[in-house]
Amino acid sequence: MKHVFTVTGMSCGHCVRAVTQAIRALDPQATVQVDLDAQRVEVESEQPRPALADAIRDEGYAVVD
Repeated sequence: MKHVFTVTGMSCGHCVRAVTQAIRALDPQATVQVDLDAQRVEVESEQPRPALADAIRDEGYAVVD
């Protein structure tokens, strides 16, 4: 299932790694694409959307939608 999140507070490669690792800790098979300019994170995962959003928030980023 594809999930798209608007995530604020990301600005660099470290942010991309942190978000990607947080999602993959929840679902090691997840595919994660981060677009810093658009503040967008696309996740292909069978995990529920709220769990993925919580993993991103736990890294200190705000999930807008």
